[in-house]
Amino acid sequence: MEISSQKSLEKVLSQRALQMGSSFPCQICVVGFLCGVCLTSLFLAALTSFGSFEFGGFSLSTMSLGASPRNSDIVASTDCNFKPKETERLEVDSQSVKERTDDERVSLLYSAWSAKLTKSVDEESEYLKQLRLSRSNVPNAPHLENCKLRTQVNERLDRHHGNESFPPWTGWKGVLDMNPATTTNEQMTYFRHRVISEGAYPPWITGSDEENYPYTRKVQRDIWLHQHPLNCRDPNVKFLVADWERLPGFGIGAQLAGMCGLLAIAINEKRVLVTNYYNRADHDGCKGSSRASWSCYFFPETSQECRDRAFDLLGSDEAWKRGIITAKENYSSKEIWTGRTPRLWGDPWAYLQPTTEINGSLIAYHRKMDRRWWRSQAVRYLMRFQSEYMCGLLNVAHHAAFGKEAAKIVLKSLGKEWPKEFTNKPNSDIEDYVWSSHKPWIPRPLLSMHVRMGDKACEMKVVEFEEYMHLADRIRKRFPHLNGIWLSTEMQEVIDKSKSYSNWNFYYTNVTRQVGNMTMASYESSLGRETSTNYPLVNFLMATEADFFIGALGSTWCFLIDGMRNTGGKVMAGYLSVNKDRFW
Repeated sequence: MEISSQKSLEKVLSQRALQMGSSFPCQICVVGFLCGVCLTSLFLAALTSFGSFEFGGFSLSTMSLGASPRNSDIVASTDCNFKPKETERLEVDSQSVKERTDDERVSLLYSAWSAKLTKSVDEESEYLKQLRLSRSNVPNAPHLENCKLRTQVNERLDRHHGNESFPPWTGWKGVLDMNPATTTNEQMTYFRHRVISEGAYPPWITGSDEENYPYTRKVQRDIWLHQHPLNCRDPNVKFLVADWERLPGFGIGAQLAGMCGLLAIAINEKRVLVTNYYNRADHDGCKGSSRASWSCYFFPETSQECRDRAFDLLGSDEAWKRGIITAKENYSSKEIWTGRTPRLWGDPWAYLQPTTEINGSLIAYHRKMDRRWWRSQAVRYLMRFQSEYMCGLLNVAHHAAFGKEAAKIVLKSLGKEWPKEFTNKPNSDIEDYVWSSHKPWIPRPLLSMHVRMGDKACEMKVVEFEEYMHLADRIRKRFPHLNGIWLSTEMQEVIDKSKSYSNWNFYYTNVTRQVGNMTMASYESSLGRETSTNYPLVNFLMATEADFFIGALGSTWCFLIDGMRNTGGKVMAGYLSVNKDRFW
């Protein structure tokens, strides 16, 4: 009975299902389901056949469909530009590879420039071959000077032009007046001759009268004329021959200050100053006749003809008796160090621009303004032109500090073709005669800071590095684009502290510095004569070229840097000092 009832029920259900299946709505649903299954199968087959796809040069594997995606990989956003994190990570990897490639090109160019500085022509060519480069496809280094050309130009500007009273100071910079177009033009030649004969201002002064100490351009011209008589063998020409100070404990600053005093004596007595033995240049870096001579680093203070004449007279008893020649020993220390400032130009120190700040106030007057003005003029004259050796030292320092930055700038301008598709083209006239006078590139604006500590505490108030940085922050508050500091100091402690100021870019020479408390004489002795002379002079010249300066006027070195800046067009840059000169 139960079996009969079950069969009857199945028969009823089958008939009912058959009736439902024959209805139109149900047929539509079945067809839709089957189509969905077919489309899904086709999609899976296509996806499996490709496996992966290329994007931006990198292969991206498809995610296995059998695995459940992590919640962290799912991005919900209404932004149509959203990117899955997998894609973001690959883009970061792509950027890392690009940066690594760029760094390799920067290092390659930096190495090529290094070879130019440190190797002979043959050695440079061989080294470039190892780098798969040649001199023809190494772009010019904007941060390096052509020292040979610069020296040749300056030698021409530091001697009389024919029988003229003046050198060829025409008001045209560099080699512009050597352009063939100007030398063959009769009208230009006439006006050039007239300008030379009347005496233009010397080319080593930058800026206008308002941007320098009073009378700077006239004073520099007059000192040059005094030191370069037309006829050194004229019986009326007298000489003062002097060695540089070499007493133990005398630094370069003290030596310069002493020679400034001797130049003042020479001008007051109408003598030509001739410097003799310079102990700091008595090393193997100074070659030939420049060894043990100021001319190893800067142009000599007078012509070679006058030097020869003065040294001849040293052996003449008659010349000594008649006072044609004198030496440093003829004058007292007081006359040399605190002697009378030349009055040929009146008293221009009476109206020096008050642009030095100490303790928040501008210094308008002090007791030694005449000495400050004169030493500025004397040091500027003595350092008017760098020697080829000094120029090379600056190139090495520039390259070590700024070389990689310069390489990045140059490579950015060349695009992606270097080194494969780049060849230096011959220079045009504007490059040879106009742009050649431009100074080497440095990252501007640049602040120079000389931190003097150590044994200087016995002569002046010593200030901690933090106070210097406080003044640096004050400058940056007014000039927010200032980021770089050229730091010169003899103390390793200062270099270590600078690393905690991550918001500044510090540059400094790579030299061993003092650790602990030792005298400057002992420190210089530990470095050796060559290093202990070269690196301070590099720092000195870098300070004179920087846009801003922070120092301690109680230091003779900072005092002289201030003087070079105030005769180098930097008066209106101002000077922030952590203390005042001890004689004011």
